[in-house]
Amino acid sequence: MSAASGSVATDNGRNAYVDWLRAFSLLVVILWHWAFTLITWNPANGPHANSPLGFTKGFWILTWLLQVMPLFFYIGGFVHLRSWERAQARGERLAHFVGTRLRQLAVPAALLVLTWAALGAGLGRYFDLNGETIRRTVKLIVSPLWFLAVYLMLIALLPIALWLHRRFGILVVIWLGGLAMTTDVLRFHYHLDPLAWLNMVFVWALAHQAGFFYRQVVDAPRQVDWTLLWAGLFGLVGMVFSGLYPGSMVGVPGDRFSNVAPPTFVIVCLLVFQVGVVEVLRPTMERLLVRPRWALVNSTINRFALPLFLFHSTGMALSRFITWRLGLQSADKPPPDLTWWLLRPVAVLGPLVCTLPVIFLFGRRWIRAAPPRAGPPPVAGPPVPRAAPGVEAAPAVEVAPETAVPDRPGLHSS
Repeated sequence: MSAASGSVATDNGRNAYVDWLRAFSLLVVILWHWAFTLITWNPANGPHANSPLGFTKGFWILTWLLQVMPLFFYIGGFVHLRSWERAQARGERLAHFVGTRLRQLAVPAALLVLTWAALGAGLGRYFDLNGETIRRTVKLIVSPLWFLAVYLMLIALLPIALWLHRRFGILVVIWLGGLAMTTDVLRFHYHLDPLAWLNMVFVWALAHQAGFFYRQVVDAPRQVDWTLLWAGLFGLVGMVFSGLYPGSMVGVPGDRFSNVAPPTFVIVCLLVFQVGVVEVLRPTMERLLVRPRWALVNSTINRFALPLFLFHSTGMALSRFITWRLGLQSADKPPPDLTWWLLRPVAVLGPLVCTLPVIFLFGRRWIRAAPPRAGPPPVAGPPVPRAAPGVEAAPAVEVAPETAVPDRPGLHSS
């Protein structure tokens, strides 16, 4: 039996499922930080962040789905390729294309870091805090922006990535995987630990480069989706349960090392697994995303995803400061008890309430404009030769702009 699963478009011609995956990835990171960050305060050197993963047996298995950075960079690769193709058709030069996107992300991120550096110095003098306390506090607040630094690196390397893609195709992904594995061998077998940071380039560039083949994956037979899912899952199981790598896909205090800082080859297996998962879910999600309520949710979270991510740790810091000043909460006390777990659904409310005013005051320029109100989003018909829908330039700032519906609708067979 075969079934067509066309690419679902939003009212303004964007790819609804790509938009959903990108914004959903950011929201997962935000909610994880708000709900599952344990912060203890040491009077000598300030805040220390911890994770419930270190105290809850088996909880790390959830990170195989909730560590979504590989998927985010994969989607980013597809979006950058599509955006460049459209910009090139308009006559834009690659250097200008790359420079514009670098400025769109670098400026707000740099302003946020500089603002917190200045605030930290001022608050340190006011509350008579030592330099180490201020350093740790500011670092804890701005550290979630690490992924933007990686994203900026990938944008800067885009001219090289595009040339390699045109010249060698899928071989580039294979070579990057080989370099990532070689780096792990040199790190763990030959104890050349400084080389581990090369995988910040190799692993994340692999995820980004794999996104150049997004259309081929979407158009592939349904069996390919399950092949990716099972291949990635078996790779994760083998590498983790062999004892060579930690089970968690995020850093956990007390682990021998982290799978993400810097990334290990395990993240490559995670990428393959997650690509399989989202493709297996694609037919269901595309059916849901054409419904008015789902379309509204998708549009809303995409409008606010970037400013929420930029300022979510600021909102969290403000929430913690307010509760401390009011004497309502001094700090989290590991290991987390039953009460702490039961309060996780409401733990996000304080950071959310404190983040929204910050976005209103400082981040409104990074909120995407609402799409024009129209009927339910259309579903692309059967694959017939036709021009891609026109898409205007992206709004002021987006992590991955112009996710327009590709020229050919996706086709899955099952």
